[in-house]
Amino acid sequence: MFTLDELSREIADCTKCRLHLNRINTVPGEGNLSARVMFIGEAPGADEDRLGRPFVGKAGQLLDKALNALDFYRDENYYISNICKCRPEKNRIPTDDEAEACLPYLRRQVAIIKPKIIVCLGATPVKYIIDKQSRITLIRGTWLERKGYYITATFHPAALLRDESKKRFFWEDLKKVKEKYNEIISIDQKIV
Repeated sequence: MFTLDELSREIADCTKCRLHLNRINTVPGEGNLSARVMFIGEAPGADEDRLGRPFVGKAGQLLDKALNALDFYRDENYYISNICKCRPEKNRIPTDDEAEACLPYLRRQVAIIKPKIIVCLGATPVKYIIDKQSRITLIRGTWLERKGYYITATFHPAALLRDESKKRFFWEDLKKVKEKYNEIISIDQKIV
């Protein structure tokens, strides 16, 4: 079994799709390496590409602020990553071949971290993790149990920056994630 550090080095050397041609940095992910929750977004943006860290731009700051309000912290409670590990130019949506090239890395991250909860942030992770036909507006805030994981979806925080009417739904969805997390922690403590 690979470690996350070994996997990150492999991602840094990746040339499986054209996204590597313009990247400054790969952005594998970060957070608690044994987290019960894993948030998955679409792909890095300009700030993430420059710094090599996920969700550090305006959308990431909004996500952090919301999660911190729920006493949920990146280094303590969750791991965060993206479908694609390199930035698509002009922050466009990754193509199917770009996403498919990166999905094995994401699967290996999930296998190493072993989260109990996976949260899809936006339509792209919904497409590749839940179902290609699913629509974020129809499934957000609901739970799916698959292969031992509780999976849900909410809007990508960047969508909230464009449409503030989504903030209330986003907040309600994150509260459900925190409730599920507390439920899992409670069960884990009873087992120990």
